Amino acid sequence: MKIILSGGGTLGPVAPLLAIYEIYKQHDRSANFFWVGTRHGPEKELVETYNIPYFSVTSGKLRRYYSLWNLVDIFKIFFGFFQSIVLLIKYQPDLVISAGGFVSVPLHYAAALLGIPAWIHQQDAQAGLANRLMAPVASQITCALADSQNQFKRRKIQWIGNPVRDLSVPDLSVSRQYFDLPNDAKVILAFGGGTGSEHLNSLIIEALPHLPSYAHIIHLTGRDRPDNLAQGAVNTFKNYHPYKFLTSKMKDAYAVADLIIGRGGFVTITESASLAKPTILIPMNNTHQEKNVLELSDKKAVIMMDEKKVNGLNIAHAVKKLLDRPDLAQYLGEHLREVLPPARADKVVEIVEKLIK
Repeated sequence: MKIILSGGGTLGPVAPLLAIYEIYKQHDRSANFFWVGTRHGPEKELVETYNIPYFSVTSGKLRRYYSLWNLVDIFKIFFGFFQSIVLLIKYQPDLVISAGGFVSVPLHYAAALLGIPAWIHQQDAQAGLANRLMAPVASQITCALADSQNQFKRRKIQWIGNPVRDLSVPDLSVSRQYFDLPNDAKVILAFGGGTGSEHLNSLIIEALPHLPSYAHIIHLTGRDRPDNLAQGAVNTFKNYHPYKFLTSKMKDAYAVADLIIGRGGFVTITESASLAKPTILIPMNNTHQEKNVLELSDKKAVIMMDEKKVNGLNIAHAVKKLLDRPDLAQYLGEHLREVLPPARADKVVEIVEKLIK
C-alpha cells in the first residue's frame, strides 16, 4: 500500500498528517508513505526526521485581495498540477491525504483526474480556502470540531477530533538535561507556531523581567524570524532559553513544560490538549486563530488574551497565577483535554481502509 501525505508552507497541516502516519504505521508496518510539500517550507526538516521520502511541487497562493501576484500564482498552480500528475503516475499511490495548505490543491485535483481517492482533514473552526477548494474532489472529509461539519457536504463529512502524534518521552530527566533545566524548575514553553510570531516574540521578551525568579522559559522564536532581541535577552536573563526551531526535540519541550503560551493554531491547541497542559493563547485578531480560541475560551478551557491589549506584564501576571495555583493549572489542562479529545486511532485506520478498498 502507498499513501501520499501533502501539506506545508507552515506546520499547521503537518502535525495531524504525521499523527495519521504514526497511527497507520503501527497498524500496518508494510505501508509506504511519501510526502508532498513546499520547496522551502519548515515542514521538510520535520518530515525528514520521520524518514518519509519528501517531494516538492510548485504551489501558488490565492490571496483574498487584488494583487498582480495572483496572476503569477495561477500559473504556478497549473504547473504544480502537471507536476502532481507526473508524481502520481510514477508512484501510483492508493490514497492521498491532506490537512490543508495550498501545495495540496493541485495534487488533489490531479488525484481526482486519475481516480485516486483523497481524504482532507479540517482542523480549524473556520474552513480554510485550500480545504474549500479541495472539498469538491475529496472522497472523505473529516473535521476536528463538531461545529465544523456544517461547512461541508453532509455525505462526505465526519467528525473525528484531531489526530495527535506521539509526544511521549522515555525519560523526563533527559529532556530537562537537554534544555539545561534544574529538576525543580517551573517551565514555560512559548512559541508562535512552526514559523514563529514576531509579535509574540516581543511580548515574551517584554514579560521576562516580570516573571517569577523560579520560572524558566523555553522560547521558540521561529526559523525565519529575527532573533536579535532574544539573543540579547540571553545575556540578561539566565532562565531564558531561546531556540529558533525544534524538530525531534519538540516532544521534550512539551514534556518539561508546566504551561504553554502560544498563538491560536490548531496544532498548538490540540497537542496541548492531548498532554493536558494549561495554555495561554494570544490569537491573531480577525483570523481563524481567533475563532479557534474563542470557542475554547467560552468553555473555560484556555486563557485567552487580546493581542491588541496584552503586554508583557499581563502575560507575566497570568503565568505567575498558574504557577502559584497548581490546582487551577491542573483544572485548565484537564478541562482542555476533555473539551478537545484527540481522534481515536481505530477511527483513523477505519477511514484509510475504507477509502483504499
